Amino acid sequence: MITRIFFFLIGFILMVIGFMYMMIYINLLSFGYTYLEYLIYIFTHYECVIAILGFIIVLFSLFGKGKTHVKCVRHHFKFVR
Repeated sequence: MITRIFFFLIGFILMVIGFMYMMIYINLLSFGYTYLEYLIYIFTHYECVIAILGFIIVLFSLFGKGKTHVKCVRHHFKFVR
């Protein structure tokens, strides 16, 4: 459980950093770049690719199979009168 929380936080931090750079680089559109050139620029810089990596880590931490703890407990009660 602690490892899932740890990986969730790491993935979330990576996503925030990556999306922050994507928002900063959106200013390229005001310099005359097209949307296609902007997307190519985003996917070729590692600062923005870590957002995708962070998203994958978050998905695995949320939906990944964890350890299943199945305990079979049998109670043998003795009824005393």
